[in-house]
Amino acid sequence: MTYLWIISIVWAFSFGLIKTYMGGVNPYYLATLRIGISFLFFLPLLRFKKVRFKNSIQLVLLGAVQYGLMYILYLQAFKFLPSWQVAVFTITTPIFVSLIADLLKHKFRWRNLFAATLAFTGGLILKLPGREFDFFVIGFLLVQASNLSFALGQVGYKHLCETSGIENDKNLFGYMYLGGLIVAGLGMLFNSSNIDLTLTTTQILIVLNLGIVASGLSFFFWNLGARKTSIGNLSIMNNMKIPLAIFASTILFHETINIPRFLMGITIISLGFLAQIEPSAKKKLSTESL
Repeated sequence: MTYLWIISIVWAFSFGLIKTYMGGVNPYYLATLRIGISFLFFLPLLRFKKVRFKNSIQLVLLGAVQYGLMYILYLQAFKFLPSWQVAVFTITTPIFVSLIADLLKHKFRWRNLFAATLAFTGGLILKLPGREFDFFVIGFLLVQASNLSFALGQVGYKHLCETSGIENDKNLFGYMYLGGLIVAGLGMLFNSSNIDLTLTTTQILIVLNLGIVASGLSFFFWNLGARKTSIGNLSIMNNMKIPLAIFASTILFHETINIPRFLMGITIISLGFLAQIEPSAKKKLSTESL
């Protein structure tokens, strides 16, 4: 749980940094740079002989979804939404985590569908007055697709490690970032005609931070923490970054927020989030937090 708490704080500041300083950078280019740096960071730790070929392919595929597809969708969303809204809409990630875990166990719980409905309703309330509705919907759907990709990777990694007896996480992550780099790189290749490769000094420093700290180290320790906690607690911790991200975006990066709409929307979304959590997970989290 300690890993998950620390990483939530790190990620909270990424939303505002991306929106404020990287808004003009092509999302495919930014995703490729960010994941590429993470891949290079973990490349020396790769141990090809310690991972079976089948498992290495599975890790590459998981990384293609959790990092490559997720980042492309996530970064595209900043074109349509302020950073605090992008942060708020990641609140549905636990619903996807729970749904995917249930599918692996061949069961279905109506509470997840109810939670998703409340989250969508609350999201609609958060639409900013004066902004085009279709822009808002596109941004919202992009974040949801990103959340689904991130959830698939988390649950898939946890499931693969548990069923295959895989250990030594640091020797595995290069495979996942390789998968993410392939997807992001292909996206950049097919959109190369409208990509400006020049970056300012500030942007270069932010990309290095995103690649080494926010992506490389943080995703490594996040998935490591995911292995050591329950699906219920993992679902809860996925949303700890949101209040911090809202604070950073509105106070540090000076984004505007409609307080009444925000309070109403976030309340409904939070009710959906709470409805999705198993009572046992809530009790366990409160015990572990003491």
